[in-house]
Amino acid sequence: MKAIIPVAGAGTRLRPLTYTQPKPLIPVAGKPIISFIIDQLIEQGIRDFVFVIGYLGEKIRNYVDRAYPHINREYITQDDRLGSGHAIWTARELLDPDSDVVVFFGDIIIDVDFKRVLNSPDSCLCIKKVQDPRKFGVVELGPGGEVRKVAEKPKIPKSDMAMVGFYKVRQAGKLIEALDFNIKHNIRSNGEFPLTDAFMRMIEQGARFSTVVVDNWFDCGKKEVLLDTNAAFLDREGYASTNLPQFDNSIIIHPVSIGQNCKISNSIIGPHVTIGNNARISHTIIKDSIIGNYAHIKEVILQRSVVGNDTAITGLRQSLNLGDNTEIDFSLPRT
Repeated sequence: MKAIIPVAGAGTRLRPLTYTQPKPLIPVAGKPIISFIIDQLIEQGIRDFVFVIGYLGEKIRNYVDRAYPHINREYITQDDRLGSGHAIWTARELLDPDSDVVVFFGDIIIDVDFKRVLNSPDSCLCIKKVQDPRKFGVVELGPGGEVRKVAEKPKIPKSDMAMVGFYKVRQAGKLIEALDFNIKHNIRSNGEFPLTDAFMRMIEQGARFSTVVVDNWFDCGKKEVLLDTNAAFLDREGYASTNLPQFDNSIIIHPVSIGQNCKISNSIIGPHVTIGNNARISHTIIKDSIIGNYAHIKEVILQRSVVGNDTAITGLRQSLNLGDNTEIDFSLPRT
């Protein structure tokens, strides 16, 4: 079984961070998002991977080549970002039409019974109940629990069960046929060719789909969700740093993940902070944040912040001599 991971998106909801850093490489609890995906699939015995790259694709390719030299990996470029279905269609020549294929979107982290999904006798969609299904691909189930219909971001949803971005498809050729049909006939949703519409085409042609409800779904495309995901995984066993060096005159409030060769002095770090390698931090308070590699931060207070690689931040520092009955307000003007 081969896994295909679409990672060609521009990550517009995380700009300006994603102007120079592809979203799948953003660290969560000290680990890039894409590594969660690859590691989970390797644990299930999958060794053959196809990565659909595009925006900043060389950075993703360089990371995967360096971090996972033991897997069989292929890359295909999606030049025109026309949706998730188009991304899979771009890689059609790399798929065996008679074999099953796994599709795992490159910006999500999930907790699910992977064996149940992969061992399903039918194609299988992972789903999760959501408050506003208009933002997602939606699954409508029949009386026996089978998938009756799927729809991409419906204006009037008939279900609150959303597709989360992890799917097993029986016989990749049937999926490619459905994608070929939609693209040939220019069948789009919201101007794109989503994977949801291809699944609907397969259902109309008689394909059977089952579902598995995921335990947790972290859609890391927004800053707030990214920070919440970082905190959730730092709270889990095995993600936070343990044997940290003694930092000069600093307090570390666990859980945190601090990379290699960091210099921290006169600071308070944590809880729920991820710091990349080679960061320099002094006279600073940071909590509930993600700090990139080689960041230089001095004399600031950061909370619920995401700071990219090679970023320099220096705060306001004053030397004051104040007389009696004085009031000074350094806060920003209210808008």
